[in-house]
Amino acid sequence: MIIMISRKHRHHETAALRLGMWWLACCVMALSSAVQGEEIFLEWHVKIDNTIKPVSVNQPVITINDLFPGPLINATTNDNVHVNVYNDMDEPLLMTWNGIQQRLNSWQDGVSGTNCPIRPGTNWTYVFQLKDQIGGFHYFPTINFQRAGGGFGPIRINNRIVINVPFPKPEQEFDLLIGDWYGLSFKKVRVTWGADYFPDWILMNGKGPYHSPFSEAHESFNVSRGKTYRFRISNVGNLWSINFRIQNHKMLLVETEGSYTNQITLDSLDVHVGQSYSVLVTADQYPADYYIVATPKWVNLTKPNAIAAVGLLHYDNSTESVNGPLPNGPDPFDIDFSLNQAQAITLNMSTGGARPNPQGSFNVTNVTLSQTFLLRGSLAVIDGYPRYTVNNVTYVTPSTPLKLADQFLNGSGVYELDAFPIHSSLPAPVNGTFVVSGTHKGWLEIVFKNDLDMIDSWHLDGFGFFVVGFGLGEWTPEARSTMYNFDDPVVRSTVQVYPGGWTAVYVYLDNPGMWNLRSQNLRHWYLGQELYIRVYDPDPNPAKERSPPNNLLFCGAVQAPPPPPPSLPLPSPPPPKAVPVPSPPSSAAVKTSHIGWLYVVISCSFVLLSSGVQINAS
Repeated sequence: MIIMISRKHRHHETAALRLGMWWLACCVMALSSAVQGEEIFLEWHVKIDNTIKPVSVNQPVITINDLFPGPLINATTNDNVHVNVYNDMDEPLLMTWNGIQQRLNSWQDGVSGTNCPIRPGTNWTYVFQLKDQIGGFHYFPTINFQRAGGGFGPIRINNRIVINVPFPKPEQEFDLLIGDWYGLSFKKVRVTWGADYFPDWILMNGKGPYHSPFSEAHESFNVSRGKTYRFRISNVGNLWSINFRIQNHKMLLVETEGSYTNQITLDSLDVHVGQSYSVLVTADQYPADYYIVATPKWVNLTKPNAIAAVGLLHYDNSTESVNGPLPNGPDPFDIDFSLNQAQAITLNMSTGGARPNPQGSFNVTNVTLSQTFLLRGSLAVIDGYPRYTVNNVTYVTPSTPLKLADQFLNGSGVYELDAFPIHSSLPAPVNGTFVVSGTHKGWLEIVFKNDLDMIDSWHLDGFGFFVVGFGLGEWTPEARSTMYNFDDPVVRSTVQVYPGGWTAVYVYLDNPGMWNLRSQNLRHWYLGQELYIRVYDPDPNPAKERSPPNNLLFCGAVQAPPPPPPSLPLPSPPPPKAVPVPSPPSSAAVKTSHIGWLYVVISCSFVLLSSGVQINAS
């Protein structure tokens, strides 16, 4: 059989091919835009407000744009966030983005080892990408004990539309920041090194407990019967771990700090200082009001509920006020309950996270360790003052940020690399600027040991780590074969260490920079329980590690270079020819949106269809 193709048919085929290639190019451009993300521009004014009085006490509260807690950063994977921070306070300021990995860019981390502080009356713009991350996080100030005065707020990183989320879309999402709170000025607390005071309250989104005569307001969430809601919970407190629960309602744990978890149903959830979780709550009870409660862990109180954070879950059309006692949680000293729950929080290995490929495709089932750090947290007295230490070294903050010294001085005169032990403790406590080498693209095992009489929590900037094991007593290498979970350990950036116990994590050091490893307990951190890991890649290619930003702040031993000499004026160019003036862009053009590339795809598809070309499969 001979098939004859007419010129007209060939012309239609050629047109179809060209339009198809055009449509494909549109799709490539659209996907490229989606990978790059949006540009989000924020302007923050950080100041002290003495009128908020969350618990009817005259005290300074740190607000952002007059809000306490601060505004939500609501973004999507790979978005680029620009935060122009105006310091309207009377003291220096730094902000960090807890759990945001700052890929190849520790210049934006906002801690004393990476950045010069923003001086009073000045501003500085942080610019960072939410590279390959999803989940719930939070931000807060990092110096001068300021976190005890507020300045914290929520961060959401939503999935891209091409990623399947492993649970149905909830009716609504709620951000819930919970933390212990001092009943006096954070400035007064820090004068005594934070050692002579304990918190007096636990706040819920900056509000005091329901029905307390000292509360200016209480937190309440409105729900409809039969609907499911996502609560993004963060412990933004200073000292205390909390147990969170909702009266007569179950919680389904689905995510923690950027990792989708194997879903488990809980009556209550322990949230340690600096940690973030997402739970789904279905409003499946009789329409009424129900208590939302957070109580402290490992705190010796005769009546733990007396200091509880209390809010309300309010059903639509509810006519019944909440009544009766607060729902009981586990015994605050029941370490078996806490350990069992911690070990049950594991990684969903089959679902996608920030990328379509399964989270479990990168795992620790068969890795070779390059380094092991054994880090013991303890309390010491140095020169008559209480200090918290790591391997008997209490961190001393130099006037020059480590990253700045690394870039311009090779660290000289600011810190000495690897001067302190990482496998054992010094015989006596000392002051020191503790900086250790991390092997670039090597696997690091960190074992945290807690010699204190309270729950501690540790955070590593720049990375997510695999939480492979918990235990009580002393750690030994045999724990790797008997107590570690290599199958589905959860990946996160903040982990708890129980009193007298240990916690082990694995981390792949593929992110060069200067990275802070700290206790999230504000008193411990403020009094020296931290160090820095220098992950060095000698390749100067900026694709490997970002160069200093153009707006870099200088301080300490590194001063700003002199401005360049003024250039000579250039001769005036000839007058330009008259050209038509284009219409001004709409105000929406300030933000590059995914709607733009979606419009391109739809437009290209419309052109293809409207051409009348038919492509028949035969």
